[in-house]
Amino acid sequence: MSQLARANINALLDRAEDPEKMLDQLIRDYTNSIAEAEEAVAQTIANVRMAESDLQADREAAAEWGRKAAAASSKAEEMRGKGDPDGAFRFDDLARVALGRQIQHENDVRTAEPAIQQQNATVEQLKDGLVTMKTKLEDLKGRRSTLVARARSVEAQSKVQDAMASIDVMDPTSDIARWEDSIRKQEALVQGRAEAQSASLEDQFAELEDSGANAEIEARLQALKNQQG
Repeated sequence: MSQLARANINALLDRAEDPEKMLDQLIRDYTNSIAEAEEAVAQTIANVRMAESDLQADREAAAEWGRKAAAASSKAEEMRGKGDPDGAFRFDDLARVALGRQIQHENDVRTAEPAIQQQNATVEQLKDGLVTMKTKLEDLKGRRSTLVARARSVEAQSKVQDAMASIDVMDPTSDIARWEDSIRKQEALVQGRAEAQSASLEDQFAELEDSGANAEIEARLQALKNQQG
């Protein structure tokens, strides 16, 4: 009972794969435990009530044997008054037997009374324990929806954060960052190939320009010579 009453729900939720199923199972287990506790308390109360009935029977028997002892003693005195000592002795013996029975029942009463008082105190403690368990169960039922919602919210937040981390372009380990880096490498490779091809064409045109410049120089030199001649 005390273990269930002190159950740390939040700790259980932290370890649960499915908080809703875990809470439902906990409620079922707790309900079954309360039913078992109620049966045990009922049996204890039944035993106490039987003991109380026996105690009352001992009290009544002690009183009854006391009355019989008094009646026998009275009859013995009556017989003595009539001059019958044998009859008086016989009734005194009956009175002695009755007194012995009375004393026996009185001893049983003295022995049973403190034990029954202790048992009744235990019964009251058990009843209080049952009330505590039932209160805890109602509290657990009332908190179930809230606890499940909290657990689902935490799970959703975790998934959102994981998703956000996977598309964080500033994080070099994210999927988007890796894809972007791959694209940049491909773009750089294409640009490098284009520049390589462009460099080859420029070299060819440069050779043509150099050839044309040399021809013009030769032509102008020949013109100068012609003018001088």
